[in-house]
Amino acid sequence: MKLKALFSAMCLVAATSGFNAFAQQVKPKDVEQAVNDAMSQFNIPGIAIAVVENDKVVLAKGFGVRHLESKAPVNANTLFGIASNSKAFTAAALAMLVDEGKITWDDKVIKHIPEFKLHDSYATREMTIRDLLSHRSGLGLGAGDLMIWPDTNKSVPELIEGISHLKPVSSFRSQYAYNNLMFVMAGEVVARVSGLSWQEFVEQKMMKPLEMTTSRAGFSRIDKANQNWATGHIPMEGKLTPFFVNYLEDFRGAGAIASNVNEMSQWLLTQLDGGKMPNGKQLFSPEQQVQMWHPHIMRVASKSAFEAYRQQFRGYGLGWSLEDYNGFKKVGHGGGILGMVSQVAMIPEKKLGVVVLSNQQAYPALTAIINEVFEDALGLEEQDYVTKAAERFHKGKKEAYAKAGAVKLEQVQPALPVQNYTGTLTSDWYGDVVVEYVANELRIDFTHTKMLKGKLEHHTGNTFIVRWDDALLEADVYIHFEMDKAQRVKSVSMEYVNPHITDFSFDFHNLDLKAKRAE
Repeated sequence: MKLKALFSAMCLVAATSGFNAFAQQVKPKDVEQAVNDAMSQFNIPGIAIAVVENDKVVLAKGFGVRHLESKAPVNANTLFGIASNSKAFTAAALAMLVDEGKITWDDKVIKHIPEFKLHDSYATREMTIRDLLSHRSGLGLGAGDLMIWPDTNKSVPELIEGISHLKPVSSFRSQYAYNNLMFVMAGEVVARVSGLSWQEFVEQKMMKPLEMTTSRAGFSRIDKANQNWATGHIPMEGKLTPFFVNYLEDFRGAGAIASNVNEMSQWLLTQLDGGKMPNGKQLFSPEQQVQMWHPHIMRVASKSAFEAYRQQFRGYGLGWSLEDYNGFKKVGHGGGILGMVSQVAMIPEKKLGVVVLSNQQAYPALTAIINEVFEDALGLEEQDYVTKAAERFHKGKKEAYAKAGAVKLEQVQPALPVQNYTGTLTSDWYGDVVVEYVANELRIDFTHTKMLKGKLEHHTGNTFIVRWDDALLEADVYIHFEMDKAQRVKSVSMEYVNPHITDFSFDFHNLDLKAKRAE
């Protein structure tokens, strides 16, 4: 009876004080073990992680190396490209402008960017700031990304002009389809309303008060004296190769930020406290956070996610992915660069947040680490998330690469003389693509993109395969030449050779290239 009475008294104290005496907590040693296991099983050179819980940073640490050759260690201050985790910063920048009364979420985009235009006139007229941030524009997955990926020379005015030529794949606001260019436009709204560039606004109005002193809104903006930044690595044929890209600087508001886990922990604490920063000042209001964390469009819940963590729904807010996780609301986002991935995940009800940054592109490893964090904090049944994820990952990779390569043909139709295929092609939204015969090779040059240069190998008839000079892009494509009656190139279409391997941002299939004739 005495034990029962004591238990009742403890429960009463816990209930009246708002503190659960039997609450689960993150176990840093378990998290570190999960990170080490993930690095080993997924072949990852370096990882950095921060965990925040109940208004405190309970772990911020780096593991491994930031470059395989230099062997320089990763620590909690090592900068990584956070890629699409930048989208939440752009949404928060707009939330700050809403708080200041300078905009509303339902302002039409053309109010602030008068020259903004979509292929569909109704969508042009009705597109709001809210729509820019919720992937419901009607454009397809990654549509137009070749204007910013990988590392192009396109200016914002050129991007705005290019967007007007992108054809929708669904009606406005009817379907979810991830699109980076709408977030570039959201960043442009920030610039036009604030009078600062998107980069300046993020650094001065957000990072500075958050005391994110080394984080920057673009790789080129990193202090030259700071060499503590990570290089991505791409696995190919059993070997990891360092692969540098400029952290998606061309993505601007969609993905350009460089940060580290020490400073991202301040971002997590602010998110989990309704926009209040650790210094006690408000970055954005709780009212605007409700808007950002409210599903604006729903996505199909997956059977595998239901089996793994009881996912009942998933959707997208304003710069944030939303789903339920074992009965809790989960808020998060992922980010990917060639050779580098990041993930942020929060359980607001538990004031729990995690950020994981990695210099290899094995994204499931990050998900597994976060699941291990949540297992302890939520008191879930113990399981080895990392090993299970690694087994699925390697099996999937093996299957994907087993299917890789060009289709084997029993009969190959001859090609025309190589000169028949040469000339300049143009896409209304990308610009010029040149095919020329150089040093006994038929070559292709995407004129706005340094990395997209390669040779054409004949496949059959008027179909060739583009082999990029840098095979690490893993983006080989079929190129189909349509000829006119004079056997000159009329138009060109492209499609992935390996659709299960190539990143969706290589949206060659959207190009609709036409031969450019001399006037």
